[in-house]
Amino acid sequence: MRAGNEEDAPRVPRQRRADWLSGVRITGVLGVFYRPEGLIAEPEAVEFLLADGQSLLLTCASDGSLRVGPGSWPGLPDWCVPSGQWEFATVSGLPRPPDGGWTVVRTEERGDANGQVREAVIRCEGGSFVVGGGDTVAIRFTRGHRGAPSPT
Repeated sequence: MRAGNEEDAPRVPRQRRADWLSGVRITGVLGVFYRPEGLIAEPEAVEFLLADGQSLLLTCASDGSLRVGPGSWPGLPDWCVPSGQWEFATVSGLPRPPDGGWTVVRTEERGDANGQVREAVIRCEGGSFVVGGGDTVAIRFTRGHRGAPSPT
């Protein structure tokens, strides 16, 4: 997502709606990591790269809720200060995208009793990305209907 033009924004989620990314193709998923902690740590955010050149950023708020909004790929998020201490990197445990990427068939937001989003599920052909909020972002890819972790 390029900053400054709301008309070009990806269809970002609306509370508890299940269609905010339907039909979009995901060509990659990268973590945003704080370098001093190394890549062993959980990412501070994840950025979904979309086939049209835009991106979607999922990150945690100070209360542990999950924030979903436009990304700034290939630039780092504005809060990555100083920028030299942050980097995009692959997230361990996620599969490589298939040729052409994953096509999103449905999205879900799961919240708490206060209406805060705690988890987002992006269901694609062949599996689902499950992104959870907390101190850091947790992400996993599951295959099938039972939610078993995907072999990579």
